[in-house]
Amino acid sequence: MACTSCSTSDGGAPKGCKNNGTCGTDSCNKLTVFDWLSNMSLPNGDAPFDCVEVRFKNGRKEFYRNTEKLTLSMGDIVATVASPGHDIGIVTLTGELVKIQMKKKGANPASNEIPKIYRKASQKDIDIWSAARDREEPMKVRARELAIAQKLEMKISDIEFQGDGSKATFYYTANDRIDFRALIKDFAKEFSTRIEMKQVGFRQEAARLGGIGSCGRELCCSTWLTDFRSVNTSAARYQQLSLNPQKLAGQCGKLKCCLNYELDTYMDALKHFPDFETKLVTEKGDAICQKQDIFKGLMWFAYTNNFANWHVLKIDQVKEIVAENKLKNKVTSLEDYAIELIVEPEKNFNNAMGQESLTRFDQPKAKKKPNKKRKPAGENVIVANNNKPANNNKPANNNRQAPADKKPAEPRKPIIITKNVDKK
Repeated sequence: MACTSCSTSDGGAPKGCKNNGTCGTDSCNKLTVFDWLSNMSLPNGDAPFDCVEVRFKNGRKEFYRNTEKLTLSMGDIVATVASPGHDIGIVTLTGELVKIQMKKKGANPASNEIPKIYRKASQKDIDIWSAARDREEPMKVRARELAIAQKLEMKISDIEFQGDGSKATFYYTANDRIDFRALIKDFAKEFSTRIEMKQVGFRQEAARLGGIGSCGRELCCSTWLTDFRSVNTSAARYQQLSLNPQKLAGQCGKLKCCLNYELDTYMDALKHFPDFETKLVTEKGDAICQKQDIFKGLMWFAYTNNFANWHVLKIDQVKEIVAENKLKNKVTSLEDYAIELIVEPEKNFNNAMGQESLTRFDQPKAKKKPNKKRKPAGENVIVANNNKPANNNKPANNNRQAPADKKPAEPRKPIIITKNVDKK
């Protein structure tokens, strides 16, 4: 799913479209929608839906009405209504799916307040738009310097120029309210354009900038996630995750949105479990829960006077003990109900090539011993054909005699190999 200009160059290196998110085919943009109705024709007499979805920089999308009956398709660059002047965007969706997207975003398709599309962008419009986009990055660097000079606790995260270059929107993040009236004056004097300041949250900032998450994939907020729900630490507790802020926080500094993805499944599974605060009364003493395994349906209990020893019980057994305690009956001990877990043997890594160590290349290689000096050319080389090498350290035992019934073995004669090398 990429445009032809994103193909690889010579040598396999990625070439890239160099459009910075304004790709014409809309295949490598953020928050794209696949039009699965594009190959289907409307019934006879039905007019196509007159609203289209237009995308601007970094995933910002708006709905516009096609009052001029223009023939638009995905990837077309159009000029839309803006205040003041006009803006340039890319059509990302047309047809009946736009109506579904408008209902999803809470927009009324029959409203008269929907702005309209002027025309398809001409080459002059595209040139002005591209020149304005090229000014955004150096302006952002200078804007941050001006904000630091006034000692304002804010961060200029992004700048977006209007398509005609008449206005620049500065997106910033801050923990508190900021009085930036003096800053706007400096911006207008420095950049000579209309300035608009817009505060965004930390999650919206990460969605605009994009990035790679700890899972190794692109951020959900910049690819498909559009609604940002609140995430709290109770979601991590229900899933029995370690409350480590460094692991639970995303690039925005807030708790990861993916903590809510499986929370409903965990909540449904915990309905069948006894309460974590359940106390079991036995003759050996009271026991409290230490751990739960939602997937296997197990609970670990320990006596209050001996927290070192944990006993594993199934949830049915826990419910049985709780039922006895409600009748004011004490069970004998947890050992009567505990089960033994079978420890599975550890699986060592071994692939098809027999490479068992993943860190085998981390160890330094042993130095090779230097080769023995070669004999000078032209000399005779004598090789002894003995089974065992001679041991010169032990003294020879000449008094040893062979048994009488066996003849002494004849000593093997050495094989003499002579190599004559002509000297040049």
